[in-house]
Amino acid sequence: MENLTEQKQTSAPNLLFGSRKGFILLNWILIAVSCVSLVYVAHYYSDYYISFRPSGVPGAIILIAAFSLVSILFAFAGNSFGYVVGFYSYAMIAGYLWLNNFSELVYNHRLAGLSAAASAIAFLLPALFISSPVRQIYTLSLSALDRLLTLILLLSSATILVGASYNFKFVSIENIYNYRSELGLPVILNYVIGIASNALLPFAFACFVGRGNIWRAGAALFLLLMFYPITLSKLALFTPFWLVAMLALSRYFNFKFAVTLSLLVPISVGLLLIILFQQEILPYSMTFPYFGLVNFRMIAIPSLAMDYYNSFFFAHPVTNFCQIRLLRPFVACPYQEQLANVIYNAFGIGGQFNASLFATEGIASVGAFFAPVTAFAAGLVIALGNRLSSGLQPQFILISGAILAQALLNVPLTTVLLTHGAGVLFVLWYILPRDAFGVAATPGPQNLSR
Repeated sequence: MENLTEQKQTSAPNLLFGSRKGFILLNWILIAVSCVSLVYVAHYYSDYYISFRPSGVPGAIILIAAFSLVSILFAFAGNSFGYVVGFYSYAMIAGYLWLNNFSELVYNHRLAGLSAAASAIAFLLPALFISSPVRQIYTLSLSALDRLLTLILLLSSATILVGASYNFKFVSIENIYNYRSELGLPVILNYVIGIASNALLPFAFACFVGRGNIWRAGAALFLLLMFYPITLSKLALFTPFWLVAMLALSRYFNFKFAVTLSLLVPISVGLLLIILFQQEILPYSMTFPYFGLVNFRMIAIPSLAMDYYNSFFFAHPVTNFCQIRLLRPFVACPYQEQLANVIYNAFGIGGQFNASLFATEGIASVGAFFAPVTAFAAGLVIALGNRLSSGLQPQFILISGAILAQALLNVPLTTVLLTHGAGVLFVLWYILPRDAFGVAATPGPQNLSR
């Protein structure tokens, strides 16, 4: 493997979309494809309270077209972790606005839609544009980095061995919920698994790739895959393949184009498969496993969660952040179960229904009216990650932070920081030598040409 150095990508797609206008057009294409995908999701997953009416399409198109102007911000932002998280969040909220236009759940849809759009902007402004570097007080030497990477592999291996003593089953994705309730892993082990699989091993994989250590990079991927039979988590199964995909995209396309393609390609493939199924060209077995995992579970569910949370907390008291374990002793809480279970019990579908910061720290905690305030605060947290990683090569940030960016679509920010290891990854970015992969990156924004 080549080192993660800045490369000139001169492929035809990059020439076409290398300008700001072309890049904005590509992002609009992504939103259009996502909305078409949601039409098919509504058809095949209507039991999840997803609705669609042809008569509502003109209004939905006008709404999405207006919101898509927000994508102009991405053309002027620099390459950062906040860019990846912000872009995925933007696509998720665009999906929610489409679903909200057709939703038959009872709540104030106009207020919720305005709140979602305002939350997106409030989150994006700090997440995209605050990236000034923090002076490094301590930096790892290259030999210390080698020892740290070896320690990550050893710690992850030990975690897998301990986890396997509690559970180790190879189960198909369709059947994981039949066994997941029986896991009973200790709380501390769950914490270590979350940090290792979401932060430590992706960081190690990106380092090994950057330093050309092919076999050790492969070992990191293998260890990541071994978390699946222990946790029976779709994210655990998905992680090694997603890292390889992000590596491939970062090799052949510039940072921003790679981020857009990381959503556009999977959604488009699922959409094509379902169309071929409807034309009786492909069988069910070759279409629905992929469409259900990607177009429904990966793309639609995070947007749908905002619909559920708006509906539930329109008629029930907000949590005032009592779902955060550290705050629960100090805040009167109207709910005794985990928030994910509360939503599941209300709608009765999908197992535990975790959701992004926009639904949990936003809608559930303070209500739709004040949700943009918490979104802005969350954007400042992500901006801290930008500052601590400033000066690292964009490809490295993209790969090492790829799983956490996905987790933030489905898990509260506080959970991602603590149990998924975002706080640990921020520290690792901060102490990593900027010349660890041969050439130090230039700090600051790296925009598209005009």
